[in-house]
Amino acid sequence: MTEYLPTIGLEIHAELKTRTKMFCDSLNDPDEKTPNLNVCPVCMGHPGTLPVANAEAIKKIIQVGLALGCTIEPHTFFERKNYFYPDLPKGYQISQFQKPFCREGKLNVNGTDIRIERIHLEEDAGKLMHEKEGTLVDFNRAGVPLMELVTHPDLTEPEQVRVFASELRLLLRYLEASDADMEKGQMRVEVNLSIRPKESDTLGTKVEVKNINSISAAVRAADYEIARQTDVLNDGEKLVQETRGWDEDGQRTVSQRIKEGSADYRYFPEPDLPPIVLTEEEIQELRNALPELPSQRRERFTREYSLPQGDVEVLVVFKELGDFFEHVMSELKAEDDPITGEAKDFSALAKTAANWLITHLQPKLAGASAVPQDTKITAERFADFVVRVAVGEVSSTNGQELLQKMWETGDSPEHLIAEHDLVQVSDAVSLHGVVGEVIATNEKIVADFKGGKEAALKALIGQVMARTKGKANPQVAEKLLREQLT
Repeated sequence: MTEYLPTIGLEIHAELKTRTKMFCDSLNDPDEKTPNLNVCPVCMGHPGTLPVANAEAIKKIIQVGLALGCTIEPHTFFERKNYFYPDLPKGYQISQFQKPFCREGKLNVNGTDIRIERIHLEEDAGKLMHEKEGTLVDFNRAGVPLMELVTHPDLTEPEQVRVFASELRLLLRYLEASDADMEKGQMRVEVNLSIRPKESDTLGTKVEVKNINSISAAVRAADYEIARQTDVLNDGEKLVQETRGWDEDGQRTVSQRIKEGSADYRYFPEPDLPPIVLTEEEIQELRNALPELPSQRRERFTREYSLPQGDVEVLVVFKELGDFFEHVMSELKAEDDPITGEAKDFSALAKTAANWLITHLQPKLAGASAVPQDTKITAERFADFVVRVAVGEVSSTNGQELLQKMWETGDSPEHLIAEHDLVQVSDAVSLHGVVGEVIATNEKIVADFKGGKEAALKALIGQVMARTKGKANPQVAEKLLREQLT
């Protein structure tokens, strides 16, 4: 059996986040449920109508290119891509072919730079809805600004598809260029894949896989195609260059059509739109307006807060959570601890804040489909909460109850701790009697501990916590137990 190496390239489409469509004033609203509401004579291709390019969409695609290190084309133009399909009202698509806005960038994937061949701007098509009685067409999406990014065939394994698409989606969201919600069709991934014998440098026959509705499906499609193409070649048959669709139900690709070449689309310059000329000053202004990018935030969070890589990744991927974390940390930068009056351990507070945000607040946010800024908990009060947990005023168990009360009411930790008696008991004198009762009523566990079973001590600590309703300081409880049992 011959061993084969895969070569993978990606074509990724993303609808840009603008108020109106690419060449008209119809609303760009991905949440609109009523079919054919956001349409007009221009995006429906009525005779005599003239398109006008959306300047905001052009700015967004240039910023995407700049963020990916692309060369920006200062003199470009739109072209007509001619083909017939029921969801294309004009009978052609206004797109770019010869001179895309952005060329030759890169995106790092797990230490490997994946080269980006081009990023161009075009208009989206409508949406077909297949029903038993026939196929219906919704033109709300027709004419929406659509970015297409094409990579070089630099990917060598399906896992790279997942990382590249995920990182690009994150970048688009940081730039506010696109929400890139694949469930709404705002981002679509197409996989171009071929295989070649391990000893050969000649690329194999390329197959393009479309109709992929999630990043995980793109990975599965790549896995399937590698296996399918391997079987075809091992059976002595030849692969054909074609377009295949991903069948989610069957978890397989199915042949759709023989792949067209660029000549089949009869590209020519769009006669109703003037060329686009960008000055170096305009490009530099857009470069200066770039926000902090995901890769930059990863590096800064690691450096400034000394957080574990897993925590950093969550705070980068969930941008609003990361923004809230930074606001909390800015509240914690005061000189001294407001409770103890002692200097703060900033790194330890950062770890505590990140842990409570990720482990305890994030699940609440996910359940409510909310971001921290939408809740009753302010950054100032969460910072106060972090300090009280860090200094031991509130135990971990009572901290969860306190956070829940803050989530429900928005009240301050100080008020809620007093109202619900949530102060942690760290006084050895107060806990001495409770520890004695636990030892007296748990003879079997005590015997296990004295017999060398260290885990039995945790059970005894749990009993102390239960008797004090979670108020006991577990470290103090452990110390007292060891003293009385040895």
